[in-house]
Amino acid sequence: MLRAQIKTVFAGRVAACRLVTHDEPDVLEMVRDVAGTLKLEAWVWSATRGIRRGVEGKAIPETMHPAAALHCMLTQATEPSMFVLLDMADHLEDKVVLRALKELVEELREQVGVSRQGAEAQRVSRLVMIDHRESVPESIEAITARVMIPLPEDDQIEAIVRRVVQKENRHKPVAVEMTKRDLAAVVQNLRGLTRRQIEQAVLEVISDDRAFTAEDVPRLQSAKRKLLRSQGVLEFVDAPTSLDDIGGLNALKKWLEQRRELFVGGSDDAGGNVIDPPKGVMLLGVQGSGKSLAAKAIATAWKRPLMRLDPGALFDRYVGESERRLREALRQAEAMSPVVLWIDEIEKGLASAASMSTDGGLSRRMFGTMLTWMQEHKEPVFVVATANDIEALPPELLRKGRFDEIFFVDLPGDEARGLIFEIHLRKRKVDPKTVDVTSLVKESEGFSGAEIEQAIIAAMTTCRAEKRGVDTKAIVEVLRTSPPLSVTMAEKVETLRNWSRGRCVMAG
Repeated sequence: MLRAQIKTVFAGRVAACRLVTHDEPDVLEMVRDVAGTLKLEAWVWSATRGIRRGVEGKAIPETMHPAAALHCMLTQATEPSMFVLLDMADHLEDKVVLRALKELVEELREQVGVSRQGAEAQRVSRLVMIDHRESVPESIEAITARVMIPLPEDDQIEAIVRRVVQKENRHKPVAVEMTKRDLAAVVQNLRGLTRRQIEQAVLEVISDDRAFTAEDVPRLQSAKRKLLRSQGVLEFVDAPTSLDDIGGLNALKKWLEQRRELFVGGSDDAGGNVIDPPKGVMLLGVQGSGKSLAAKAIATAWKRPLMRLDPGALFDRYVGESERRLREALRQAEAMSPVVLWIDEIEKGLASAASMSTDGGLSRRMFGTMLTWMQEHKEPVFVVATANDIEALPPELLRKGRFDEIFFVDLPGDEARGLIFEIHLRKRKVDPKTVDVTSLVKESEGFSGAEIEQAIIAAMTTCRAEKRGVDTKAIVEVLRTSPPLSVTMAEKVETLRNWSRGRCVMAG
């Protein structure tokens, strides 16, 4: 818990720490609780109110300017205090403010350094910065400790849900009909959200009908998806309900089946030996060959939620924000475990790490953060990385140990193409028996699954305009007039295939 983390930091005789959060009220309340347990009076500063001493204390006049507030804390605090600064990071471009903060922290560090050992050692003034963004000058980063704010655990999520429902019930009655199993499902579906997001999701589902029942669980899932989508980094992805909806990829399906119990249930073999659970796979292949579908196949086979991480959405114009977004996304995935984490087109986010980039080392730092996490994370998060351009990937990413296996998703063979035709025809309520699938398989040599789907859509559109049902002839005409990627980019496709031989396991 955050309270315990702050106490641990201060027990280590650290003078100042930084907390980065968008849940400022909740975090501020926790910091005040820590101040109370350490017998320190809380001085809280913001640019709009100045310094307030204690929970109900009046603002100290002429302390709204950050430099004036820091000077006041440095000179007027006569008793050990907890100095809490809200959004101070936004003001540190001012050299006077930066100087004042450094002097205050150095003074507190000196006090901590000379304080006695034992119970009274912690009763010296401390400083806590609560900010909405991570970036601070290096001189401040060097003299403060960064405290990671953990996402709520299951018991905390349940407590937040109960508190919100009880509060709403006092305002206007809420009909609650929920078993322990239903409540457990609610908690599971709220994992990975912050305290404020949990409150928002619960309020959303009970506000319209003033009821909280098992029927609200799917609505909580929807509310969670909207909250995560608004962050632009992690998003839920719907996966097929059955592997029968996926044509081909037989080798990958067999590999998944052999490891399903290791990821879902346990890690012991028949002899009682402990086997490491699977960590992830890399999927390489031609564009449109079915890598995205393969990622969905993993979530389907293991009956686990699929989260997509967009590497391009991680990059932010503010210094430090990109790294923070990546850490938050990975932390969120861990909180929602067991989960399948799909990193789509990973080369777009990490390609610069393989060369001398001009982004000030950002790509290299992001790449290092990702590699470290992939190597060390303990929660059941299975990583599926897809890539189109193998030459753009750093070689460190491909070595054994990062992924359990590297699969090459090639263009579908005859049997797989037949299944793909049948799947997409049935999906659009066309009986495969009404067309000659054998002829379609012959005509679609070199087509990817995505190209086959688009051919069916185009043929159905043409037939609809001509007021007739789709038939073999219509689909064949589309296939013959629209050459596949394997023809238009034949050299690149062949190069990728040649590279995969001996380096990858064939997924099909």
